[in-house]
Amino acid sequence: MIKLAVIDLDNTLYAADNGVFARMDQRMTTFIADILKVSKDEANTLRVKYWRQYGSTLRGLMLHHAVEPESFLHDVHDIQAHELLQKNERLDDVLSQLPMRKVIHTNGTSEHAESILCSLGIRHHFSAIYDIRFHDYLPKPCLKTLKMLFEKEGVKPEQAWVVDDMEDNLTVAEQLGAKTCWVSSAEKRQRWDKHIESFEAWVCLN
Repeated sequence: MIKLAVIDLDNTLYAADNGVFARMDQRMTTFIADILKVSKDEANTLRVKYWRQYGSTLRGLMLHHAVEPESFLHDVHDIQAHELLQKNERLDDVLSQLPMRKVIHTNGTSEHAESILCSLGIRHHFSAIYDIRFHDYLPKPCLKTLKMLFEKEGVKPEQAWVVDDMEDNLTVAEQLGAKTCWVSSAEKRQRWDKHIESFEAWVCLN
């Protein structure tokens, strides 16, 4: 029996092309340029490089430039999500059909998650938010962090779905024995237990 759904936030519960991540990317680039005193082009290169290398730009900035994480997180997530997102009744209905406990697991902050979920009108579906601070700013993908989350929730990995738009994050879930759902408009792959183009396309699974 599935007891838990661990659901990613950004680009999973809403479409990737609505401007939320674009705003965060712009703010990250500006933050890096200002704090490291480099050009916007150099800052953007570092942003992408660290994201690819460490799973989050913040991790690279902490390791290589001793950047204080909270100032970065506060600045980057100040995006006024309510301007870009609106209540999604279809998404609300789909989440209502999922009988298991539902939690958010995000590389963003809990404040950012709250803003996104409230803008979409779905905050009431989620029992907990596990953000970047949960395991000392270690981002997904991280096997140890996900294992800690399952232990915190009191479930075995095989009793959980992990839903994400990033395949690296699902690989970790797969290694632990959890069921995996890839949210992507890319060509379907047989590797994952489920593949949907958007979260609204989910059908109830037990």
